[in-house]
Amino acid sequence: MWKKIRVSLLLCILLIVAVDTWRDMHQDWTKPIIVLLHPINADGQAATSQYIQQISTDDLSEMVNYLQTQSKEFRDQPIAFHFQLGRELTTLPPKFPEKKSVLNNILWSLKFRFYAWKQHQGEDGSPSVTLYLNYYDPKLQKVLKHSTALERGRIGSVNLFASRKQSSSNKVVLVHELLHTFGAKDKYDFTTGQPLYPTGYANPEQQPRYPQQRAEIMGGYIALSESKSKTPEDLEDTMISRLTAQEMGWVK
Repeated sequence: MWKKIRVSLLLCILLIVAVDTWRDMHQDWTKPIIVLLHPINADGQAATSQYIQQISTDDLSEMVNYLQTQSKEFRDQPIAFHFQLGRELTTLPPKFPEKKSVLNNILWSLKFRFYAWKQHQGEDGSPSVTLYLNYYDPKLQKVLKHSTALERGRIGSVNLFASRKQSSSNKVVLVHELLHTFGAKDKYDFTTGQPLYPTGYANPEQQPRYPQQRAEIMGGYIALSESKSKTPEDLEDTMISRLTAQEMGWVK
């Protein structure tokens, strides 16, 4: 009897996981997309805390307009994105392993999902995506480690600067990671950081090819030459290519 109960419970859990995974891999873009953002004081600095207190929903409208405008290039109706500012958290998400291996990545993924589950307890609603925004004082942290996001689970850990001067470039990073949660793939060289030609270029057919005027959002950088590039200053310096749109299911 108990064995049958245990087997039944296990099958129920596997079914729930399978359904959730299928949903994550087959987003219904006709429904509104709710993106929940949790700010975190990642370095414990007073300046970082002060910056977080100044964040408002008005700061999120630029990302909404960008995503709706870009989606309109591929769909009859723009996708309805809604960004919500969640409560400030005090616990950092687990850090992505420095030594990359299949086992380390799996363990990190499980830890991150458990972290997200714990933070979600007691919250109302069910967002489409939850992003944890780790803010750092740029006076102390000149370079940030790469952000990470998971399609299965629709969660991301995003490293950002606690600075108004860098709020526009922060949004580029945030949207890049958001699109990862919907299946968009990186289009830059992991070794050099250079955007890959042609998939990481905003206008690969441009003549002359360099300098590019914008970045493909998943390419990350604006190609100035075959070996040089620069970081886009704001979302207006980026675009979403048809390939990225296909990866997310915006077009077939």
